[in-house]
Amino acid sequence: MKKKCCFAFILLLISVLCFSCKNRNRFRISVSDLKKTEKSLHIIRFDSAIINLDTNNAVNSLKNLAEQYPEIYANYFEMLQIDAADTVFTAKMMIDLLTDSAYSSINRAVGKTFVNIAPIERQMASVYTYFNTYFPEVQLPDIFFFVSGCNASTVIFPNCIGIGTDWYLGEDFYNFYEKLTYAYLVQNMTPQSIPVDISLAIFKMNFPFRSEQNRLIDNMLYQGRLMYLLSVMLPEATPENIAGYTPEQFAWCKQYEREIWGTIIDQKHLFSTDYGLIRDYTGDAPFTQPVSQESPGRVGNWIGWQIIKSYMDNNTDVALQTLARDNNFQKILEKSKYKP
Repeated sequence: MKKKCCFAFILLLISVLCFSCKNRNRFRISVSDLKKTEKSLHIIRFDSAIINLDTNNAVNSLKNLAEQYPEIYANYFEMLQIDAADTVFTAKMMIDLLTDSAYSSINRAVGKTFVNIAPIERQMASVYTYFNTYFPEVQLPDIFFFVSGCNASTVIFPNCIGIGTDWYLGEDFYNFYEKLTYAYLVQNMTPQSIPVDISLAIFKMNFPFRSEQNRLIDNMLYQGRLMYLLSVMLPEATPENIAGYTPEQFAWCKQYEREIWGTIIDQKHLFSTDYGLIRDYTGDAPFTQPVSQESPGRVGNWIGWQIIKSYMDNNTDVALQTLARDNNFQKILEKSKYKP
C-alpha cells in the first residue's frame, strides 16, 4: 500500500512539474523561427562614429555625420543640450569631449568592449520577433549606440532608442561609475543589461502604468508584469538579469519570499496609497526599508513578479496581450492565488 501511495505521489509530482514547465514556456517561439530573423536587426554604431570623429577636421566631419544620420544627429545633440546648428561651437565641444584624458580612456574601452555586438543584435532580433508575434501593433524603434561622457544611459526618441555604451562597460569600471552615481545602481552597468533596458523602455512606452487608485499593490503588479514580459521576450536572460539583481540578491528574495510577503501584509502596506511607502518598496535603493536592511532594493517589484507568475500559472487562458493591457490589478491579485 505504501509503495502504491509513493508511486502515485511521484506521478502527481511529475505531472505538476511538467504542467508548470509547459505553462512557463507556452509563449516560447521556436528556435527555427527566431533564426529567420537573427540577421534582420542592426544596431547603428553612432558611438563608433563619434569616437572616430576627425578632430583635425571636426566641422566637416560633423556635417558628414549629420548627413549620414540626420535624425540621430539632431536627437543626440539635443540630449547634450548643444545647438547642432552651430557647427563651429559643436565641433569645439566634441573636440573637448574626445580629447579629455578621462573620457578618451572610456571611449577606448567602449571600442574594446563592444567590438563585437552580434550577440546583442541577435538578442534584440529575438525580442523584436516576439513583439511582432504578440504585439504587431507596436512600432518598434531603431536602436543606436552613442557615447556622451557618461551623461546618459538610455534615451528615448519618437522613432529610436539610444544606448550610451560608455555607461555599460562592466565591473572593471564600477569604481569609476561610483564617482558618478549611486553605488547600488552600478551593478547593472554591464553589456548584459542592454537588451533588458531596451526591451523595458519599449514596454513602458507602449504599456504605461495606469491605476485610478495608485496603491502599492498596483505598482507592484505593474512592475512585476514588466518583469514577466521581459522573461518571455528574453528567454536566454537569467532571472537575476531580468530583476536587476546580483545572484546573491536574487537568492535572498527566494529564501525570504514568505517573510517579505508577511511583512507587507502584517504592516497593512499592500493597499497603501502613500507615495513615499510605494517608492520604498518599488524604487531603486540600497535596500527595501520597510522589509530589512539585508534586503536588496525594489523587493516589492520582485514580489509583484511572483504574483504575476502565479496568476499566469493559474489562469492558462490568459493571453500575453491581455496581460500586458489588463490594469485590473485587484482582479489579478485575487485570481493569482498567490501563497508563498
